[in-house]
Amino acid sequence: MLHLLVNIMHRYPHLFPHLLLLFCFSAAVHAQTIGNHPARYDSNGILLAWTSWTDALAREMQWYAKCPIEHGYPRFVFMTFMDGNYEPIARNPSLIPATQNGMGIISYLKWYRYKDKRPSQVLAFARSMGDYLVNESLTPDVGKYPRFSRSTGWRSKFPQPPDCGSQNDLPYEIEPDKGGIAGYALVVLYEETKDEKYLRQAVHNARVLARNMIPGDGAHSPWPFRADYRTGVARGDVSGNMSFILRLFDKLIARGEQEFKPPREKLWRWIKDYQMPNLAKDKDGLLWVLFFEDHSEPDNRTAWAPLNLARYLLEDQEKLDPNWQADAQALIEFVNRRFITVRLGVPVCGEQEHDRDPWGGILSTYGAVLAMYCAATGDQQYKGMAYQALNFALYATDDDGCPTDSSLGKDRGGWQEDAHTDKVHNYLDAMTAFPEWAK
Repeated sequence: MLHLLVNIMHRYPHLFPHLLLLFCFSAAVHAQTIGNHPARYDSNGILLAWTSWTDALAREMQWYAKCPIEHGYPRFVFMTFMDGNYEPIARNPSLIPATQNGMGIISYLKWYRYKDKRPSQVLAFARSMGDYLVNESLTPDVGKYPRFSRSTGWRSKFPQPPDCGSQNDLPYEIEPDKGGIAGYALVVLYEETKDEKYLRQAVHNARVLARNMIPGDGAHSPWPFRADYRTGVARGDVSGNMSFILRLFDKLIARGEQEFKPPREKLWRWIKDYQMPNLAKDKDGLLWVLFFEDHSEPDNRTAWAPLNLARYLLEDQEKLDPNWQADAQALIEFVNRRFITVRLGVPVCGEQEHDRDPWGGILSTYGAVLAMYCAATGDQQYKGMAYQALNFALYATDDDGCPTDSSLGKDRGGWQEDAHTDKVHNYLDAMTAFPEWAK
């Protein structure tokens, strides 16, 4: 543990006071509870998971397999805020259908393949998420973004009403990047099921995005963060999450949809010519703002957007970017400089400038991307940080498999993207990078 702490302090001196306190009081730290379990450490003081990763994930998937079905969908598909008894959390009825179900499709399909395509219910739940995206959460067939995937809405609506914008969306607003997430997930779901309705919606989302694309520059991304789907009026000049629109275009081009080549090349040139240089220490980082549906601060840089672009670079490497290794590291270092804090004795990644807590989605994303970097490059400098972060996040899962959305306290349920749908796929990516971590 000492070697890990010294390395972290050398690279990120802003963490020195926190890590010095941790070192001086390590015995007290080791006696604590993290999330829903007493903390476990090895002989070197490295945080261990409370049970094996495969066991924890299996318990979680089994807990969700028992989720009640309503209107043909498991409740977690149409509820963002669900408690440990599968009931809605009354104080927050809002929903984030595209991110929650898009990332959930990715998680469920990865688990399905990891388990040798068993059980069939896992695929059925992935299809439920796709069906909800296609059937229940599209804008009306009017305006600038017709029949486009909704970023926000309200639980238990079948379908979502025309004015369903919630959280920080206005009633008629959508977030274009969330249409990229939903579209990409639907293509992946189509590849597994061969159900044409998923591909049709993905192609439609991509065409709507292409029609509404604007020239990006040093102050504007190719799509705004929010837009009124009726008029196209924008709110938020920059949307930091461009990697899933890029993934969507690339998937469709690979299928022979050549119409997406020009917008894809324009998007990639903006990422390389404007967004990537904006990572540098002497830049403001303001091309990496705004991803989360409940925020709208124009200076709200996030960790989610750079980490998910780094993931794509690490997956496709030279095929995507000849400079993939250096660019992936630059993205990781941007996150390390801005979003790492020490919580309960462990360096963890926070979500965004305006919420630095290590919620389950971002912390597992961070650990997975660091692990993928180490495996892809052979450079092990981030391996210890990845392992600690992923072990920490797993403490949010209770004995029966019910997770909560953060390991900072003992709880059950919560924001389902952080508790479950944007978490499972990250562990599977990390376990692919380092199979020994699964044991």
